[in-house]
Amino acid sequence: MSGHSKWSTIKRKKGAADAKRSKMFSKVVKEITVAVKEGGSDPDGNPRLRLAIANAKGISMPKDNIERAISKGKEKDGANFLELTYEGYLTHGIAVYIECTTDNQQRTVSNIRAIFNKYSGSLGTNGSLNFLFHRKGIFTVPKGELDDDEFELEMIDAGAEDIELDEGFFSITSAMEDFGSVQKKLEKMGIEPENAELQRIPHETVTLEAEDARKILKVIELFEDDDDVQKVFHNLEISEELMDEM
Repeated sequence: MSGHSKWSTIKRKKGAADAKRSKMFSKVVKEITVAVKEGGSDPDGNPRLRLAIANAKGISMPKDNIERAISKGKEKDGANFLELTYEGYLTHGIAVYIECTTDNQQRTVSNIRAIFNKYSGSLGTNGSLNFLFHRKGIFTVPKGELDDDEFELEMIDAGAEDIELDEGFFSITSAMEDFGSVQKKLEKMGIEPENAELQRIPHETVTLEAEDARKILKVIELFEDDDDVQKVFHNLEISEELMDEM
């Protein structure tokens, strides 16, 4: 399994087993709200909103919730969200890159710093970890009745770098610059991905003993549980054993 495919599989399994669905919904609602404020409420003319809606459907968010989130984004006196990133290291040299959407920057940085400090980590300066990660478009598509060879050719034509089939799902990786073209190709084919997003993929991963890796993952979950945190990326190598536990 390639590194890209592994990250997609982890995300899918974790999402399927995640009991905190309300947390998942709240993160998607924020993304929809920001997308509307940034580019308007018409999905046809707003690629970011179109993607956010697709991801909302991917986690089975009810249509009414999606429509309310769009309406919230149109409110002139609604909350204005900031999109912020934080970077730092946890123990054993594990790098962590955190993407946030918040209406209170002071609260967010205070919460993030507190977690780093409590677990002997260190919050770094913005840009300090850019050299460790590269941004890639990651799409997760149910295989369904799709013909493997035909689908792969279509994706390669759209700019896909890597396509893997695992447990009934295609994991498609593209360069950040080709994210839009792959998204458009899927739309043209009438295919709705379960998830589509830009991820920060580590150039290299760090392997730890199982118990140390579990401790790191618990800290990462604390970051993910924060209401202001949208995504957390790291360079910890996830073993098959840890994947099974997820």
